[in-house]
Amino acid sequence: MSRPAAFPFDAKIPEGPLDAKWDLYQREMKLVSPANKRKKSVIVVGTGLAGASAAASLGELGYRVLNFCIQDSPRRAHSVAAQGGINAAKNYQNDGDSVWRLFHDTIKGGDYRAREANVYRLAQVSTRIIDQCAAQGVPFNREYGGTLANRSFGGAQVSRTFYARGQTGQQLLLGAYSALMRQVDEGTVSLYPRREMLDLVVIDGVARGIVCRNLVTGQIERYAADAVVLATGGYSTVFFLSTNAVNCNATAIWRCHKRGALFANPCFTQIHPTCLPQAGPTQSKLTLMSESLRNDGRVWVPKRKGDDRAPADIPEDERDYYLERIYPAFGNLVPRDIASRAAKRMCDDGFGVGPSKYSVYLDFGEAIGRLGRDKIAERYGNLFHMYEEITDDDPYATPMRIYPAPHYTMGGLWVDYNLMSTIPGLHVLGEANFSDHGANRLGASALMQGLADGYFVVPSTLGHYLASAKLDPVDTDHPEFVAAETGVRDLTARLLGVQGKKTVREYHWELGRILWDDVGMSRNAKGLEEALGSIRALREDFWKNVRVIGPDDEFNKGLEFAGRVADFFELGELMARDALQREESCGGHFRDEHQTQEGEALRDDENFAFVGAWEWKGGDTDPVLHKESLAFENVTLSQRSYK
Repeated sequence: MSRPAAFPFDAKIPEGPLDAKWDLYQREMKLVSPANKRKKSVIVVGTGLAGASAAASLGELGYRVLNFCIQDSPRRAHSVAAQGGINAAKNYQNDGDSVWRLFHDTIKGGDYRAREANVYRLAQVSTRIIDQCAAQGVPFNREYGGTLANRSFGGAQVSRTFYARGQTGQQLLLGAYSALMRQVDEGTVSLYPRREMLDLVVIDGVARGIVCRNLVTGQIERYAADAVVLATGGYSTVFFLSTNAVNCNATAIWRCHKRGALFANPCFTQIHPTCLPQAGPTQSKLTLMSESLRNDGRVWVPKRKGDDRAPADIPEDERDYYLERIYPAFGNLVPRDIASRAAKRMCDDGFGVGPSKYSVYLDFGEAIGRLGRDKIAERYGNLFHMYEEITDDDPYATPMRIYPAPHYTMGGLWVDYNLMSTIPGLHVLGEANFSDHGANRLGASALMQGLADGYFVVPSTLGHYLASAKLDPVDTDHPEFVAAETGVRDLTARLLGVQGKKTVREYHWELGRILWDDVGMSRNAKGLEEALGSIRALREDFWKNVRVIGPDDEFNKGLEFAGRVADFFELGELMARDALQREESCGGHFRDEHQTQEGEALRDDENFAFVGAWEWKGGDTDPVLHKESLAFENVTLSQRSYK
């Protein structure tokens, strides 16, 4: 393969030693004075951990912030669903942790497909996040003596994960929400719930506003500002069934991509190993059981294929604790991609359990015997209760049944060190950007990244942009706002005008099955080629036969979902295209043709140590791939091993 051409965009990675880059860079940043901050307006789209923390922080600094979300309240952002914890290199356990070790674990866990500089900064600011959240009143679990508790998570041999039982995301979001609402009360932040961003307005090459649909009234609304911050989460609902809320979608980042923002590593999606198996074809989403359960739960299957006995009737010597057998150094705490593929292999080989034979056991019997039921209930009680409510099985008495499911997306809009996309003025935070996680995210790092971006990174980098940019005043009567609104209305009219016979849900389901089968836990060239053809054919049929009922000038969930699924068709095709060109296995991207003799991911560092950033060229023209080479000056590239 030929070497990649020079990347046409500047990642703006600062000079200097790795551990000093962020501090030195902050010294050189331009500042906006307090009086001038009051003259600057910023749109923040999203109210999850990244969006709420950014809006609260920017409002606290004095900017005029307009904050948008599709939910009826910021508290319903999907960050609320995160359960297990948040990483930080505090080394409270005195077990050898450090900023360097968190950096190294994250780089290694992502299979060496992330920028060193961004990941090191994330590890650096992680320690400040815990102090910030504790000061907000987040009720982290504590040890008997009052110090904050830590537990282990996959891909690490130290305990660095802070947690609030099994509801860490909810508690962190309430902390960010309280900070946000304080600024709403102060008047620095204006909150706009029940709005869906449908287009980005770019004037003279710079992001200057958005066009939204009021989801209650159906009204199309325009909003102008000096900069736009996007924090709208990931795109796992492209698979239809995922751990994400049904309302999660890719429309905001996809519409920005079509305005000129590069989309990076779309095929890097994460399959979470600890989810409830699908129960039937009418299900709308899958339920996540926190990875924290693997601290005390042991994963196993019967040693005999097709063993239908109840788990209590299978003696110890007839159980295969396969993660402990294959990966003795990490055991049940291997990273998510490795645990997911191992579960799939066991089920594909005929060792699966449950009605579908596509699940494995997560057993707490040994831990309950060692620690007692009360201690397990203290750590995971709400998760156990949730499992019993859904399955009618008591996990204290019988093992949970779990199977992998689509979860996090490492791909997203390309950003530089300042978290700015290839459209000047458009900053992208959290899961919406292509992230600091490479090809696989370690557990408890999503909350860390979202809060790092919102509380500590973008307040500095956005100020640097605003102090440097020469921005003329614009209002929503500008021709580009008019054109953007016209485009939104035209798409709406097109969706409502088809009047076919199939529902949006049927199309989404079919698209999801194509992606799960061929762009899911394992991929190969034949399947990816077939997926590309199938997606194109299904998309053509969608525009001929979809039926969207109801008007465009009032509440219309069908219309909402139709626009999102239309975007998913284009995104799904790009995911398959990106996976096809990446002739290697790394992290969550597993190509059957590229694996070691032991069935592990086989990277090709000579040809694929790059970020694949795609440029939109129009619906009838193939996108263009740009390759940002990744330089590793502080870690040694090696075959990832957890044995």
